[in-house]
Amino acid sequence: MKLPLTFTFLLMASLCFAQRQNVYFLKNNGKHVDVRDSADYIRIIREPDSGTVFFNVLEYYLNGKIKTLGKTSTIDPVTLEGQCVTYFKNSNKESVRTYKKGKVIGSAYDYFPNGKLYLGREFPDNDSPYNDFDGNYLLTDCLDSLGTPLVTNGNGHYIGYNDNFKKVTEEGEIKNGKREGLWKGRFDDIHTRFEENYSNGQLISGTATLDDGKVNTYTKTRSVPPQFKGGVQGFGRYLSNHIEYPTYARQNNIQGRVVLTFVVEKDGQVTEVKVVKSVSQELDAEAVRVLNASPKWIPGMRFGSPVRVLYSVPVAFALQGY
Repeated sequence: MKLPLTFTFLLMASLCFAQRQNVYFLKNNGKHVDVRDSADYIRIIREPDSGTVFFNVLEYYLNGKIKTLGKTSTIDPVTLEGQCVTYFKNSNKESVRTYKKGKVIGSAYDYFPNGKLYLGREFPDNDSPYNDFDGNYLLTDCLDSLGTPLVTNGNGHYIGYNDNFKKVTEEGEIKNGKREGLWKGRFDDIHTRFEENYSNGQLISGTATLDDGKVNTYTKTRSVPPQFKGGVQGFGRYLSNHIEYPTYARQNNIQGRVVLTFVVEKDGQVTEVKVVKSVSQELDAEAVRVLNASPKWIPGMRFGSPVRVLYSVPVAFALQGY
C-alpha cells in the first residue's frame, strides 16, 4: 500500500513546482520551425520569478548545452531586459551584456572560444536604436587569445575578427575609448577592403575598394541602416493604415502577432517577405500582403555602397473589446 501513496506524493510535488513555459524551435536566422530536428536551437520562455515582471529566457543547443540565459519583457519575439549571458557550443562564455528594452547599455564583455576575455565596452543609455551599430560605444579593453592586453583603460591597438575568430577584419588605434588615426581592414562577406581616418571617434574620411576594382569614398559613418521614409513611426503608421483585418479572423476572435522577415534591397525595394512566426493562415497572409505592398525604403549603405539588409518585424493583430 505504500507504493501508490509515495507515487501520489511525488506527482503532487512535481505539479507544485512546475512552471508554465513556452517552447520554440528556431533556426539560426530566427525562423520558427515545427520540429526539434529541423531547428538549430531551442528557446524556452518561462513565467517570471517572484518579485519581477520579466519572463525567463533559456536557449539550448540541440546537444542540450546552454546557449543563452536572460530575461525578456515580451514572449515572442523577445525584448531582452537586464543581464543576458550567451555561451559557445563548447560551454565557454561568449558574451555578457545588460539590456534595456532590447538595447545594450552599460558594460558589455565578449570572450574568445577558449574562455579568455576578448573585449570590454561601455554602451550609453540613450534613445539611439542602434547602440551596437557603427561603434556607438567606448572600447575599454581588448586582449589577444592568450590574455595579453592590447587595449587597456581605453588606450591601445584594437584587432577585430570575423564571427568564428579565424580572420582579422579590421585594426587600428584606440584613444580614450574611441577610434583614432588610420584604420585598415577587409570584410570578405562584402568583398571589400578599406582604409579610414578617425579623430576622437569620428570618421573623417574612408576609402573602400571592392574586389571588382570599384572605389567608394565616404564620410561620417561606414554603415547606414535602411530606413522607411518617415522612420519607425512612419512605418508603424503605414502598417496600421493598410492592414485590413480578415473577416474570418475577426468573426472567430483570432488575434496575435505575426513575425515576418524581409529584405530591403539595394534599391530600397522590399522582397523575400517570409513568415517566421505564424498565427493563422488569414492573419499571416494579410501581414505578408501589406509588407509586399510597402513603398520603397531608403536603402542601407556600407562602405559607400548600397547593401541588402535582412529585417525582422512583428505585425500585431488585436480586436478592440476583447
